[in-house]
Amino acid sequence: MSEEGIATAPGNMKIATFNVNSIRARLPIVVDWLGANRPDVLAVQETKVQDQDFPGEAFDEIGYRYVFRGQKSYNGVALFSRHPIHDAEFGFDDELKDEPRLLKASVNGLTIVNTYVPQGFQPDSDKYRYKLQWFARLGAYFRNRFKPTDPVLWLGDLNVAPQAIDVHDPVSLLGHVCFNPQVQEALEAVMAWGFTDLFRRHCPDPGHYSFWDYRASNAFKQNLGWRIDHLMATETLAQKCTACYIDSQPRTAARPSDHTPVVADFQW
Repeated sequence: MSEEGIATAPGNMKIATFNVNSIRARLPIVVDWLGANRPDVLAVQETKVQDQDFPGEAFDEIGYRYVFRGQKSYNGVALFSRHPIHDAEFGFDDELKDEPRLLKASVNGLTIVNTYVPQGFQPDSDKYRYKLQWFARLGAYFRNRFKPTDPVLWLGDLNVAPQAIDVHDPVSLLGHVCFNPQVQEALEAVMAWGFTDLFRRHCPDPGHYSFWDYRASNAFKQNLGWRIDHLMATETLAQKCTACYIDSQPRTAARPSDHTPVVADFQW
Protein backbone atom coordinates (compact mmCIF):
# COMPACT_ATOMS: atom_id res chain seq x y z
CA MET A 1 0.00 0.00 0.00
CA SER A 2 1.20 3.49 -0.78
CA GLU A 3 2.11 5.74 2.13
CA GLU A 4 0.53 8.68 0.31
CA GLY A 5 -2.32 10.20 2.29
CA ILE A 6 -1.45 8.45 5.55
CA ALA A 7 -1.89 10.75 8.53
CA THR A 8 1.39 11.85 10.12
CA ALA A 9 0.14 13.86 13.11
CA PRO A 10 -0.43 11.39 15.97
CA GLY A 11 -1.41 14.29 18.22
CA ASN A 12 -4.85 14.46 16.58
CA MET A 13 -6.95 11.40 15.94
CA LYS A 14 -10.50 10.67 14.84
CA ILE A 15 -11.74 7.20 15.78
CA ALA A 16 -15.15 5.75 14.94
CA THR A 17 -17.22 2.61 15.43
CA PHE A 18 -19.85 1.32 13.01
CA ASN A 19 -21.93 -1.87 12.98
CA VAL A 20 -22.19 -2.27 9.21
CA ASN A 21 -24.51 -5.30 9.20
CA SER A 22 -22.60 -6.92 6.28
CA ILE A 23 -19.46 -5.25 4.96
CA ARG A 24 -20.19 -6.40 1.41
CA ALA A 25 -23.80 -5.23 1.36
CA ARG A 26 -22.78 -1.89 2.87
CA LEU A 27 -19.47 -1.50 1.01
CA PRO A 28 -20.40 1.69 -0.94
CA ILE A 29 -21.67 3.33 2.26
CA VAL A 30 -18.53 2.46 4.23
CA VAL A 31 -16.12 3.48 1.47
CA ASP A 32 -17.98 6.76 0.88
CA TRP A 33 -18.05 7.53 4.59
CA LEU A 34 -14.34 6.87 4.96
CA GLY A 35 -13.61 9.06 1.96
CA ALA A 36 -15.74 11.93 3.22
CA ASN A 37 -14.67 11.81 6.89
CA ARG A 38 -11.14 10.37 6.75
CA PRO A 39 -11.08 8.96 10.30
CA ASP A 40 -7.74 7.70 11.50
CA VAL A 41 -9.40 4.49 12.65
CA LEU A 42 -12.76 2.87 11.95
CA ALA A 43 -13.82 -0.22 13.91
CA VAL A 44 -16.64 -2.21 12.33
CA GLN A 45 -18.79 -5.06 13.56
CA GLU A 46 -21.06 -7.64 11.93
CA THR A 47 -18.96 -7.92 8.79
CA LYS A 48 -20.77 -11.22 8.02
CA VAL A 49 -18.11 -12.47 5.61
CA GLN A 50 -15.60 -15.29 5.55
CA ASP A 51 -12.02 -14.10 5.58
CA GLN A 52 -11.28 -15.24 2.03
CA ASP A 53 -14.17 -13.11 0.77
CA PHE A 54 -13.35 -9.91 2.65
CA PRO A 55 -13.44 -6.97 0.16
CA GLY A 56 -10.02 -5.60 1.03
CA GLU A 57 -9.26 -4.18 -2.41
CA ALA A 58 -11.84 -1.43 -1.96
CA PHE A 59 -9.96 -0.18 1.11
CA ASP A 60 -6.55 -0.54 -0.49
CA GLU A 61 -7.75 1.91 -3.13
CA ILE A 62 -8.55 4.62 -0.58
CA GLY A 63 -5.39 4.21 1.50
CA TYR A 64 -6.62 2.23 4.51
CA ARG A 65 -4.83 -0.62 6.22
CA TYR A 66 -7.03 -3.28 7.78
CA VAL A 67 -7.22 -6.41 9.91
CA PHE A 68 -10.27 -8.62 10.22
CA ARG A 69 -11.75 -11.91 11.34
CA GLY A 70 -15.14 -13.14 10.19
CA GLN A 71 -17.48 -15.96 9.37
CA LYS A 72 -20.28 -16.55 6.88
CA SER A 73 -23.56 -14.67 7.54
CA TYR A 74 -22.90 -13.84 11.21
CA ASN A 75 -20.67 -11.77 13.49
CA GLY A 76 -17.23 -10.60 12.31
CA VAL A 77 -15.03 -7.66 13.33
CA ALA A 78 -12.56 -5.50 11.43
CA LEU A 79 -10.35 -2.47 11.96
CA PHE A 80 -9.42 0.07 9.27
CA SER A 81 -6.61 2.54 9.87
CA ARG A 82 -4.67 5.27 8.08
CA HIS A 83 -1.74 4.35 10.35
CA PRO A 84 0.16 1.09 10.81
CA ILE A 85 -1.73 -1.50 12.84
CA HIS A 86 0.33 -3.44 15.38
CA ASP A 87 -0.17 -6.48 17.60
CA ALA A 88 -3.57 -7.51 16.22
CA GLU A 89 -5.18 -10.32 18.22
CA PHE A 90 -8.62 -11.93 18.08
CA GLY A 91 -10.83 -13.45 20.75
CA PHE A 92 -10.31 -14.16 24.43
CA ASP A 93 -7.16 -15.79 25.74
CA ASP A 94 -9.06 -18.72 27.21
CA GLU A 95 -10.95 -19.82 24.10
CA LEU A 96 -9.42 -19.32 20.69
CA LYS A 97 -12.40 -20.89 18.90
CA ASP A 98 -14.83 -18.18 19.98
CA GLU A 99 -17.11 -16.52 17.47
CA PRO A 100 -15.31 -13.57 15.80
CA ARG A 101 -16.47 -10.87 18.20
CA LEU A 102 -13.29 -9.31 19.64
CA LEU A 103 -10.34 -7.65 17.94
CA LYS A 104 -7.50 -6.00 19.83
CA ALA A 105 -4.83 -3.92 18.10
CA SER A 106 -2.48 -1.00 18.69
CA VAL A 107 -2.54 2.16 16.56
CA ASN A 108 -0.30 5.17 17.29
CA GLY A 109 0.36 3.89 20.78
CA LEU A 110 -3.33 3.43 21.63
CA THR A 111 -4.80 0.04 22.44
CA ILE A 112 -8.12 -0.38 20.63
CA VAL A 113 -10.46 -3.21 21.60
CA ASN A 114 -13.27 -3.64 19.08
CA THR A 115 -16.16 -5.81 20.30
CA TYR A 116 -19.44 -7.09 18.97
CA VAL A 117 -21.20 -8.16 22.16
CA PRO A 118 -23.82 -10.92 21.77
CA GLN A 119 -27.36 -9.58 21.41
CA GLY A 120 -28.93 -12.15 23.72
CA PHE A 121 -32.12 -13.15 21.86
CA GLN A 122 -34.54 -13.59 24.81
CA PRO A 123 -34.03 -13.16 28.59
CA ASP A 124 -34.78 -16.84 29.24
CA SER A 125 -32.50 -18.19 26.52
CA ASP A 126 -29.04 -19.75 26.48
CA LYS A 127 -27.97 -16.91 24.20
CA TYR A 128 -28.82 -14.39 26.92
CA ARG A 129 -26.83 -16.33 29.50
CA TYR A 130 -23.97 -16.42 27.02
CA LYS A 131 -24.19 -12.62 26.72
CA LEU A 132 -23.82 -12.18 30.48
CA GLN A 133 -20.93 -14.66 30.54
CA TRP A 134 -19.31 -12.79 27.65
CA PHE A 135 -19.36 -9.53 29.62
CA ALA A 136 -17.81 -11.32 32.61
CA ARG A 137 -15.06 -12.72 30.41
CA LEU A 138 -14.49 -9.29 28.89
CA GLY A 139 -14.07 -7.77 32.34
CA ALA A 140 -11.44 -10.39 33.18
CA TYR A 141 -9.76 -9.74 29.82
CA PHE A 142 -9.23 -6.07 30.67
CA ARG A 143 -8.16 -6.75 34.25
CA ASN A 144 -5.62 -9.37 33.20
CA ARG A 145 -4.05 -7.56 30.26
CA PHE A 146 -4.11 -3.82 31.02
CA LYS A 147 -4.00 -1.17 33.73
CA PRO A 148 -6.63 1.58 34.06
CA THR A 149 -3.84 4.09 33.49
CA ASP A 150 -3.11 2.65 30.03
CA PRO A 151 -4.53 4.44 26.98
CA VAL A 152 -7.23 1.89 26.11
CA LEU A 153 -10.25 2.52 23.92
CA TRP A 154 -13.01 -0.10 24.08
CA LEU A 155 -15.57 0.42 21.34
CA GLY A 156 -18.17 -1.32 19.25
CA ASP A 157 -21.73 -2.57 19.28
CA LEU A 158 -22.10 -3.42 22.96
CA ASN A 159 -25.81 -4.30 22.65
CA VAL A 160 -26.66 -2.43 25.84
CA ALA A 161 -28.50 0.86 26.30
CA PRO A 162 -27.01 1.98 29.63
CA GLN A 163 -29.68 4.47 30.78
CA ALA A 164 -33.33 5.35 30.24
CA ILE A 165 -32.30 8.29 28.05
CA ASP A 166 -30.57 5.82 25.70
CA VAL A 167 -33.82 4.36 24.36
CA HIS A 168 -36.85 6.01 22.80
CA ASP A 169 -39.38 4.32 25.13
CA PRO A 170 -37.80 3.19 28.41
CA VAL A 171 -41.12 2.05 29.88
CA SER A 172 -42.22 -0.40 27.19
CA LEU A 173 -38.69 -1.56 26.37
CA LEU A 174 -37.69 -2.34 29.96
CA GLY A 175 -36.71 -6.00 30.21
CA HIS A 176 -35.43 -6.30 26.65
CA VAL A 177 -32.13 -8.17 26.40
CA CYS A 178 -30.43 -4.87 25.50
CA PHE A 179 -32.23 -2.76 28.10
CA ASN A 180 -32.67 -4.28 31.52
CA PRO A 181 -30.92 -3.98 34.89
CA GLN A 182 -29.05 -7.24 34.50
CA VAL A 183 -27.23 -6.32 31.28
CA GLN A 184 -26.75 -2.75 32.46
CA GLU A 185 -25.05 -4.08 35.60
CA ALA A 186 -22.91 -6.38 33.44
CA LEU A 187 -21.80 -3.39 31.39
CA GLU A 188 -21.19 -1.29 34.50
CA ALA A 189 -19.05 -4.05 35.99
CA VAL A 190 -16.71 -3.89 32.98
CA MET A 191 -16.69 -0.09 33.01
CA ALA A 192 -15.90 0.00 36.72
CA TRP A 193 -12.40 -1.24 35.91
CA GLY A 194 -11.71 2.24 34.56
CA PHE A 195 -13.79 3.21 31.53
CA THR A 196 -15.63 6.45 30.72
CA ASP A 197 -18.54 6.69 28.27
CA LEU A 198 -17.18 9.32 25.87
CA PHE A 199 -20.50 10.21 24.29
CA ARG A 200 -22.18 10.90 27.63
CA ARG A 201 -19.19 12.95 28.78
CA HIS A 202 -19.78 15.29 25.84
CA CYS A 203 -23.54 14.98 25.36
CA PRO A 204 -25.77 14.48 28.42
CA ASP A 205 -29.01 15.06 26.52
CA PRO A 206 -31.62 12.40 25.58
CA GLY A 207 -32.80 11.62 22.06
CA HIS A 208 -29.45 10.60 20.55
CA TYR A 209 -29.33 7.09 19.12
CA SER A 210 -27.03 4.89 17.04
CA PHE A 211 -29.50 2.11 16.09
CA TRP A 212 -32.99 2.11 14.63
CA ASP A 213 -34.63 -1.29 14.23
CA TYR A 214 -35.56 -2.30 10.68
CA ARG A 215 -38.59 -4.12 12.06
CA ALA A 216 -40.17 -0.96 13.47
CA SER A 217 -42.05 0.96 10.78
CA ASN A 218 -40.46 4.38 10.08
CA ALA A 219 -38.22 3.96 13.12
CA PHE A 220 -35.49 6.20 11.75
CA LYS A 221 -37.82 8.94 10.52
CA GLN A 222 -39.56 9.01 13.90
CA ASN A 223 -36.26 8.67 15.79
CA LEU A 224 -37.41 5.51 17.58
CA GLY A 225 -33.88 4.52 18.37
CA TRP A 226 -31.43 3.00 20.80
CA ARG A 227 -27.91 4.05 21.83
CA ILE A 228 -26.11 0.71 21.93
CA ASP A 229 -22.89 1.56 20.02
CA HIS A 230 -20.27 3.04 22.30
CA LEU A 231 -16.74 4.35 22.72
CA MET A 232 -15.40 3.75 26.23
CA ALA A 233 -12.00 5.15 27.18
CA THR A 234 -9.71 4.91 30.16
CA GLU A 235 -9.43 8.25 31.94
CA THR A 236 -5.97 9.05 30.61
CA LEU A 237 -7.44 8.84 27.12
CA ALA A 238 -10.86 10.31 27.94
CA GLN A 239 -9.18 13.53 29.05
CA LYS A 240 -7.83 13.93 25.52
CA CYS A 241 -11.22 13.46 23.86
CA THR A 242 -12.44 16.81 22.54
CA ALA A 243 -15.73 15.63 21.02
CA CYS A 244 -17.91 12.54 20.64
CA TYR A 245 -20.91 12.46 18.35
CA ILE A 246 -23.26 10.27 16.33
CA ASP A 247 -23.25 10.69 12.55
CA SER A 248 -26.73 9.66 11.39
CA GLN A 249 -26.13 10.49 7.71
CA PRO A 250 -25.22 6.90 6.66
CA ARG A 251 -28.59 5.72 8.02
CA THR A 252 -30.29 7.86 5.34
CA ALA A 253 -28.50 6.10 2.47
CA ALA A 254 -30.03 3.51 0.18
CA ARG A 255 -29.91 0.02 1.74
CA PRO A 256 -28.33 1.26 4.99
CA SER A 257 -27.20 -0.61 8.04
CA ASP A 258 -29.62 -0.39 10.96
CA HIS A 259 -26.74 1.26 12.87
CA THR A 260 -24.78 4.43 12.18
CA PRO A 261 -21.25 5.57 13.08
CA VAL A 262 -20.28 6.99 16.46
CA VAL A 263 -17.16 9.17 16.32
CA ALA A 264 -14.67 10.54 18.84
CA ASP A 265 -11.99 13.21 18.28
CA PHE A 266 -8.79 13.24 20.34
CA GLN A 267 -6.12 15.88 20.70
CA TRP A 268 -2.77 15.75 22.50
